[in-house]
Amino acid sequence: MAARLKKHYEDKVRSDLQQAFEYANPMQVPKLEKIVINMGVGEAVRDQKKVQAAQEQLTRLSGQRAVLTRAKKSIAGFRVRQNMPIGAKVTLRRDRMYEFLDRLVTIALPRVRDFRGVSPKSFDGRGNFTMGLREQIVFPEVDYDSVDEIRGMDIVICTTAESDKEAHALLKGFDMPFRQ
Repeated sequence: MAARLKKHYEDKVRSDLQQAFEYANPMQVPKLEKIVINMGVGEAVRDQKKVQAAQEQLTRLSGQRAVLTRAKKSIAGFRVRQNMPIGAKVTLRRDRMYEFLDRLVTIALPRVRDFRGVSPKSFDGRGNFTMGLREQIVFPEVDYDSVDEIRGMDIVICTTAESDKEAHALLKGFDMPFRQ
């Protein structure tokens, strides 16, 4: 079964963007490429179980196995040695990407405390959007009772858009709640 947002993109968003930006070729219309979710675990230096817990939670909320991220070099001040696990990340593509974005927009973001919308300034100039969440418990897949510690995460939405304006219109088509 195809993801609901993927069908929405093919039926409505793509045609709206083609008209708005006057693309000659339908292949020029921007689309989602991937979503990368990253969870850094600073306390992993003292307790390796915290990295495993973060990896489990990330796997549960993304529906795909998360991989450990390792330190590239040693930093004595932080007591980090080279190749030490310090976080977890997962890259979503195709249907899983659309399903995650759907859950993010419709379920997780409305559950964030004091939520006023995501910042429209979080684009990187090349059509990619980055946002951070302070708590992983806004996702219903994460069991509140099994959470040992509240951790945040970074979510990067990569698109094929050439500019921030095109990427903003694409995410607006997916009902991303941008702040005014």
